Amino acid sequence: MREPTTDAATEAFTAHRNLLFTVAYEMLGSAADAEDVLQETWLRWADVDLADVREPRAYLVRITTRQALMRLRTLRRRRESYVGPWLPEPLLTSPDVADDVELADNVSMAMLLVLETLTPTERAVFVLREVFDLPHDEIADAVGKTPAAVRQIAHRARAHVAARRPRGAVSPAETRAAVEAFQRALETGDLQNLLDMLAPDVVLLGDGGGVRQAVVRPIVGAAKVGRLLAVGLPRYEGELTVEPVQVNGRPALLVRIDGEIDSVVAMRIDDDQITGLYVVRNPEKLSHVEQETPVTR
Repeated sequence: MREPTTDAATEAFTAHRNLLFTVAYEMLGSAADAEDVLQETWLRWADVDLADVREPRAYLVRITTRQALMRLRTLRRRRESYVGPWLPEPLLTSPDVADDVELADNVSMAMLLVLETLTPTERAVFVLREVFDLPHDEIADAVGKTPAAVRQIAHRARAHVAARRPRGAVSPAETRAAVEAFQRALETGDLQNLLDMLAPDVVLLGDGGGVRQAVVRPIVGAAKVGRLLAVGLPRYEGELTVEPVQVNGRPALLVRIDGEIDSVVAMRIDDDQITGLYVVRNPEKLSHVEQETPVTR
């Protein structure tokens, strides 16, 4: 980034930086692209006459949203040629993110995948309204729509997400039990406890980005997922270590081979059963799991 133009501009941007990152990340599902959006936001913010700005937070969110929308439309085209399933870029998050149940739910891998099924404008409206509780008129300024149109889009997006989001609140104990079962399976090869927790319609997605070996299409059903795990788990070569971590506000596993990060395993849990397994192996998506990334509302 270039040198700041004024202390006031720098202070305002710094004060809201974590919020702006979270907005961009929830819209894009990519920390690297969210960081690029923040750089573009800063360049535009540095040229603004602050005397004309009544609410720096709202102004910065508007710039960030517009930049994220442009990038999201480009990413949609790029992801059409992605090798295998595309998964969001996992973030190592602090324990206090899990304490904010709503924030943890909205940045979870499962929710980000649900948001991928919205159009870019629907996603922006949903994130700004449902996650950050912005008023309709501010959202309208950010997405270039009328407040009346934003209300309709918000209603449509809310219904769409409600039909696809995790079915109910899951206690931390239930999530930990699932993560611990997967950890034991990785460390010992004993799959039985893990298989007992798989829902009949469980879906496993693997993201290697064409760089690392991963399933190239979704694996659906407890029997198929169980067979894949039974074959795949023993294939790890080298010294394997498995570390429980907080990823996107939820317990997950960080897998290392000979000390190098190999993959992140996240889960979706509904009604005490694992309904989604998300294995991210693409090295380009693993840079934000070595140190915590602040996310906030």
